[in-house]
Amino acid sequence: MIDRRTFVTAVAAMAAIAAAVPARAAGEPIRIGEMNSYTRLPAFTLPYRSGWELALEEINAAGGVLGRQIEVISKDDGGEPGTAVTMANDLLAREKVSLIFGALLSNVGLALADFAKQKQIPFIAAEPLTDTIAWSQGNAYTFRLRPGTYVQAAMLAEEAAKLPARRWAVVAPNYEYGKSAVEAFKALLSARRPDVEWVGEQWPALFKIDAGATVQALARTNPEAIYNVTFGADLIKFVREGKLRGLFEGRTVASILGGEPDWIDPLKDEAPEGWIVTGYPWYALETPEHVTFREAYRKRFNDYPRLGSVVGYAAMKTIAAAIAKAGSTEPKAITAALRGLTLESPLGPITYRAADQQSTMGTFVGRLTVKDGMPRMVDWRYGDGAKYLPSEVEAAKMRPAE
Repeated sequence: MIDRRTFVTAVAAMAAIAAAVPARAAGEPIRIGEMNSYTRLPAFTLPYRSGWELALEEINAAGGVLGRQIEVISKDDGGEPGTAVTMANDLLAREKVSLIFGALLSNVGLALADFAKQKQIPFIAAEPLTDTIAWSQGNAYTFRLRPGTYVQAAMLAEEAAKLPARRWAVVAPNYEYGKSAVEAFKALLSARRPDVEWVGEQWPALFKIDAGATVQALARTNPEAIYNVTFGADLIKFVREGKLRGLFEGRTVASILGGEPDWIDPLKDEAPEGWIVTGYPWYALETPEHVTFREAYRKRFNDYPRLGSVVGYAAMKTIAAAIAKAGSTEPKAITAALRGLTLESPLGPITYRAADQQSTMGTFVGRLTVKDGMPRMVDWRYGDGAKYLPSEVEAAKMRPAE
């Protein structure tokens, strides 16, 4: 039998232990599934992972959500749609996650969106850029965070329309993202400038560009301007070969993603100057919300943020906000809470539109230059996605009937 003295001592010991351990939310952790192309596209996905890890640490340090910590089970899809679906099945069936987020490549994102529809589980497509995922193949369970090809192409077309150039050529990777980006830019620029001619197209296989042959083929069409959609290793090869062969001399290039440090920084002082790009001027953005994010990121990782970092951070904040709004971890409740959800991000407030479940996160457009041996955007401005997206009425018409 425990006497009174022993009982008091035990209680005191338990209190001492509780005081020594950091406060933790009560209950089991909320389990969230995540996957991305960590080994195939580390330039974007590793900063993305750092971003969501930073947000996760902040959320849990503040007590978690609904009095519970958040736990992320993360996987590497290798950039393969089939692998991604297999892993999503495992996350759902074995790990019992409440939702899934992530994906970079558009074809992977579309595969996961279809999985979400079949399994009726919310999927936050953090990075896929194809607009198909929000519109023609949109579904009730998929929410897209980044501005897609339409918004980014609209911002570039707005700037391109001011140029005297009439003869345009395009180069894009031959898969979903490339086709979506070219289709949007051609339609939007032609609408603003009916006098524009499309004189050539090059469609290299994704990450298998023959840069010399591509540059030669573009030069033969004698364009006055070029719309570039390549990224990653393809972008680096295209820039180097284009500069070597003089393709960019006397020609303007409009480049989607071309100002994102994730893709352009590896070129350092080899980066092209004068290109019109969408990107992320982390070094010059001094809004209070971005300064707070940038300094926290630097302190945590001793590195500067890339755009992937912003996307990862905003994705995790989205999840916490949605669960808090839902007051539940049930997939249907989270799905309902995501529609119309508004939250703060390092780029300002964003809203997941109810009509198409596309967030209003925008992007930056400006000119590319080189300063202190690194690529930098100048004369940039931020375009709110809400101002460039089709209206919610128009977007709803582009989606299949539920």
